[in-house]
Amino acid sequence: MNKIRSLIKLMRPKHYIKNLLIFVSIFFDRNIFAGSILAKVICGFVAFCVISSAIYIFNDIHDVEQDRRHEVKKNRPIASGAISVKLAYIIAFGLFILAVAINWFCGFGWQAMTIMLVYFVCNLGYSLGLKNIPFLDIVLLVMGFMLRVLYGAAIIGSGVSAWVYLTVISLSFYLGLGKRRNELKKSKGETSTRKVLSFYSFEFLDKFMYLCLTLAVAFYALWSADAEIEVKYGTDKLIWTVPLVIVLLMKYSADIESNSYGDPVDVITHDKVLVLLSFIFALVLFGLIYIPGLR
Repeated sequence: MNKIRSLIKLMRPKHYIKNLLIFVSIFFDRNIFAGSILAKVICGFVAFCVISSAIYIFNDIHDVEQDRRHEVKKNRPIASGAISVKLAYIIAFGLFILAVAINWFCGFGWQAMTIMLVYFVCNLGYSLGLKNIPFLDIVLLVMGFMLRVLYGAAIIGSGVSAWVYLTVISLSFYLGLGKRRNELKKSKGETSTRKVLSFYSFEFLDKFMYLCLTLAVAFYALWSADAEIEVKYGTDKLIWTVPLVIVLLMKYSADIESNSYGDPVDVITHDKVLVLLSFIFALVLFGLIYIPGLR
């Protein structure tokens, strides 16, 4: 039973929440209730969860010595010795093959397969040393979020609007910079567990983190007030969701200003108020886009 728990922990299922970005295109295309399309996106979500677990395992294998010196990461299955490196390699390789097989048998097409493989290669490179190159480490984190959105769009043969692209990119930079900012804050000058932190200053990361936050809110607001969006959804009330976005991001910012490492998944899952605000925002957005009576 302990071995099974360790295997589940090794795959980091709580980080699958990031893969919900795959549903962005189907949601905004108003196809969330189209059974065949939704089934394809769900299969894509599963495939991306599988390949992201493979990446997490490869990362843990490569960082095992550094993780053993980290106050939190030392409890990871490989670092703690609960899972051997050999077994971890076997599991990671098997998960990679499974993810590719799901894409192949579901007939997602070459674009979706390419995006997933680009995600895998970029993150593998990140694990093998690119994360030690300043700025590139943050860019790769941002790419991980954006590639999820592009993958979801490729599955259903949809596109990603300019506003969605700009909003996701800006928000991703905010999250990535916030993560590095808090890692630097928590390290207290000790950068042995993440070498790239020696190239950053707290003031630099803090300044650009909130710059990207401002851009994300601005781009979302411009999207909600866009005339083409009003025509597409038959409502001019999407602008009402902007205050919700501001409050939501204020709460998130308050959380990362506290004593945390700034990991987006940990921040969200450990704050019930933030989860509730996210649910309310999603519910209001869903109502305005999908329910004619609320338009």
